[in-house]
Amino acid sequence: MIDWQAIIEKHGPAVWQTAYRLLGDHADAADCFQETFVSALEISRRQHVRNFSAILVHLATTRAIDRLRQRFRQPRCSAAAADWAAVPSTNTGPAQQAQRRELAARLRKSLSELPPQEAQVFCLRYLNDMSYRQIAKALGIKTNAAGVLLHRARAKLRESFESPAKQKGKAVL
Repeated sequence: MIDWQAIIEKHGPAVWQTAYRLLGDHADAADCFQETFVSALEISRRQHVRNFSAILVHLATTRAIDRLRQRFRQPRCSAAAADWAAVPSTNTGPAQQAQRRELAARLRKSLSELPPQEAQVFCLRYLNDMSYRQIAKALGIKTNAAGVLLHRARAKLRESFESPAKQKGKAVL
């Protein structure tokens, strides 16, 4: 019998951190947190889970990316901007805070447009600080494949961030 209370206590903070970093919204992160543990319960009923940490972070990342895709497909009210104000910041200037919010929103949108596996690899690497080997093990792929997916994700994200800057520089005739 699996002690779910102990698993939630041990791995819950990592799941919450993963969901909140990606979503930036308490309500969405709470839904993602719950969905992650429900999915893990379903998986544990079908098969033996050797590494709860890896599967929970993987599930949280997947669920959060799915929510990001939904968010950008169905525009919602701007309640998310009010939620960012509650996050403590080391920057004291409102201009710097606005830039951070804008950058985070652009990153979330760009991540939602990546293919699912590329977005997962990017998030596992940069938000969860996992090595290529850990990512490969968590996703069931080869280490080289994780590197290739990460390279592709970075290139697409770089392009999505450079495109608006290039377009601003062009004169409209």
